[in-house]
Amino acid sequence: MHSETPYEITPATRYGDPYYRPTTVQRPVILPAEIPPGVDWVTLPSGARTLAYTHPATPPPAIPVSQPIPAWAKTTALLAPTVGGGIAAAGIGLSYAAPGLIAMSHALWSAAALIVAAVTAILLLIRTARRATGSRGGGAGPTHITQNITATGLFGRANGTINHH
Repeated sequence: MHSETPYEITPATRYGDPYYRPTTVQRPVILPAEIPPGVDWVTLPSGARTLAYTHPATPPPAIPVSQPIPAWAKTTALLAPTVGGGIAAAGIGLSYAAPGLIAMSHALWSAAALIVAAVTAILLLIRTARRATGSRGGGAGPTHITQNITATGLFGRANGTINHH
């Protein structure tokens, strides 16, 4: 049942050329060493593999490892509430002591004024007593002292005399 056909079936040709036979495309062979950095083989959604520019692979983020707490941080953490509590206690104590401190400051100012007044009064009494003694004629009057000092040269020894009148 083989029948002879007067014609031959040929595949479709380009531009009607009966002798054109397409040839298979020879893919160039690329060695891995010839692939430049940043270029890699990629599989497309259609399944075809091709070379394409790629982003550099980023390493996965490192899992944080817990570090021991330094001694200075522990000490500071323990001191913070202690110092804060001490400051709070001092504030409360000052609020209770404020009326007494105000009274004490008034007492100190009064004591200082009393000392200044006493020293001034004593100086006035001494001054008055000297005047009274000198004006009654009982004393010889104020003493006058004269001192004469002489020296020879810049670094010479100084000599002096004291005269009472």
